[in-house]
Order: sequence, then structure tokens, then C-alpha cells
Amino acid sequence: MPASSPSLRELLAKLVAFDTTSTKSNLELIAYVKDYLDSHGVASTLTPSEDGKKASMFAWMGPDGEGGIGLSGHSDCVPIEGQTWSSDPFKLELRDGKLYGRGACDMKGFLACVLASVPLFLSRPLKEPVHIIVSYDEEVGCTGVRPLIARLGSDLPQPRAIIVGEPTTMAVVEAHKGVDTYRTVVTGREVHSSLPQLGVNAISFAAELVKEIDRIGTSLATSQINDRFHPPFSTVQVGTIEGGTAANIVPKTCELHWQVRSLPKADPGFASEWLKAYADEKLLPRMRRVALAASIETHYQGSVPAFLAKPSSEAVALARALTGANATSTVSYGNGGRAVRAGRLPDRDLRSWRYRAGPCGRRVRDAGPTRRLHDLPPHARRTASRIDVIVMPTKAGI
Repeated sequence: MPASSPSLRELLAKLVAFDTTSTKSNLELIAYVKDYLDSHGVASTLTPSEDGKKASMFAWMGPDGEGGIGLSGHSDCVPIEGQTWSSDPFKLELRDGKLYGRGACDMKGFLACVLASVPLFLSRPLKEPVHIIVSYDEEVGCTGVRPLIARLGSDLPQPRAIIVGEPTTMAVVEAHKGVDTYRTVVTGREVHSSLPQLGVNAISFAAELVKEIDRIGTSLATSQINDRFHPPFSTVQVGTIEGGTAANIVPKTCELHWQVRSLPKADPGFASEWLKAYADEKLLPRMRRVALAASIETHYQGSVPAFLAKPSSEAVALARALTGANATSTVSYGNGGRAVRAGRLPDRDLRSWRYRAGPCGRRVRDAGPTRRLHDLPPHARRTASRIDVIVMPTKAGI
């Protein structure tokens, strides 16, 4: 064990200095964390991505065997492009009693707290293991942690509860909305703008889809209400739209990306099915009167399924005991906690594994990791049924 360990602030400064934007590798950060754990005699193992450019880490302290508490955080962060920073985002800076840097809250601050606590954990006679989980690609769909999850209860110890250290201003979060992302491509007919009657304007029809998505949102706002969430209903919104080539050309294609955030008990396919029916009944007949090859295709891009802790959750009880919280909270953003509990989904839908993009909003399951619960291998079913997860608080700053 080293004679002295870095301070919490020094650890956070080091983690922030690694540019782990989701489009980039996290291997340098993982190597630093591994070296730090090695210096304290803490065993760890890596689960690399398919291309070898990223990796998740699983480490453990205390007695061997199943059970114990997992402390989970993601290493990636969102981009800085298009943002105005008054300081270097990858250099931790103290201003007015707060530390600023990309990922300082979400969620390298939690990882720094966990690493700074390693000497404390090692100094205590732990009755059960403490596990450290560092994942990647949380910001782009919580995909990086899933290969590691598949190893729990197989060749890696299986925690009985996992705490995900998202920045919740010290609230204990026991539920979050699901996120389903779609890409809709409108294909019309390209002609010179002097003869618009001979073409099919893809942007104009995409604009009608956008207006219909807004109407779907209005319907969602009144169809199911859960006052524990803010806003208290499922939402849908268009994030980007792109189309056309020049002002004097009727555009042939237009593409829009849109997203649904569903309450835990809502039907996540409601919006895509509505939009498909609208396109089939209202738009495509008009488009194909001019161009038979015209089309509207919606491709399912992926999901972060909704999360709701079970009423008897050990993780919730532990988090409330540690924080002294009298109540729990919910959030409308997604996180890796739902991916950890993927196998706890009802048998009809294990959506947190993988679906390939299918046309018209239909989710088409690939062979491979996507399985119904009863099709999962025995160790995965055991993992699914035993792991308890909670989104644990960290402050929005250190």
C-alpha cells in the first residue's frame, strides 16, 4: 500500500484531465484507475469493447464470494463542442467554492469519491465485499456496462446491491423514465424548384411529421400521470432535422431524430405506432400520387428502459440509511441502473439488450444477446433475480 494516497480533489483533477467524451477512448483513464487500485493491492479485471478502444472495470475488496455492495459510475462524458467555457474543461478549476470541469459532477466526482474511500474500505474488517464498477458509453445509451453485467454471477462475483452515483443533489432516486430514440427518413422526389408540382418535398412532409409528434406529446401529457416525476407524464420531442441540398431544388430526403421518455409503466411503443399510422394513412398516399417510390421509414435507434426499484429494495433501504433521507425521488433522465437490472424486465420485453433498426418504428430483435428472461443462461437469470439497484446521491459538485 502506498505511503500516502492522493486527495479527493487530486483524484478528481486527474480523472477530469482525461478527455473521455463518448466518441473517444477511455483506456487511459481505466489504466490510471487500475494503477491506483493496484497500488493499494485491490484486484480488478477489465471487460474490453468489441473494437478494443474502450473498457469497463470491475474491482473488489473484502472477503471473497457472492454478495456485497457495488459502487457503479461511468467514465464517459458529453461533448464540449458548441459550448462556451470560461476555463479549460479538462483542467479542474476552483471558483467560488465549486470545482469546475467536464464530468466533475456527471460522474467523475462520484468515481473520485469511491477511489478516495479505498484506503478506508481496506482499513475496515469488511463483512461482505465492496465492488467498484467503472463503465463506458453511458451517455450514448448505457451500452458499455452490459458486457460486464453478463459476467456477473459467472466469472465475476455477483453483488447483492448496486449503487449508481449519479449527481442527484443528495436525493435517493428509486425510479427514472425510459428513453427510446428513433430516426425517421422521408424520401420524396427531387426536381427543380421551378416545377414543384412534379416533385415530392421531403422537408415539407417531414414538417408534418414534426407537427404530429407534437400532437403525440399533447396526448401523452394527459393519458397517464405520475406526480412523482417532473414533468409528471411521458414526453416526446424532435432533437435534430436535416434535409435538402439547395434552395432551388425540391428536396428528395429529410431526416429527423426524435426521442420518447416514458414513465416506468407506460407503453414505450405508443408514439412510434401512432406516427407510423399517421404516415401510412395521411402522408404516404399523397406522396405516392406523385412518386410511387416515395417512402417514410422510422428506424429504432436504441433505448434505456425505464427503472423502478422494487418495494423491498435493499439498495433503497441502504441509501436512505446512509443519507438519512426520509423519502425517495425520481428523475426523468436515464442511467445505467436499468441496464444492470435488465433481466428483471417482464418476460415479454428485455429491451435493454439489443435490437437492430427496423422500418416504421418496429423493433427487430437480433440473434445474440437479446433474450427473453426464460431464455437467458442460468447464471444470467440468477444475476437478474438477485441484483438490487439504486441511483445513489452525490452532490452537484465536490
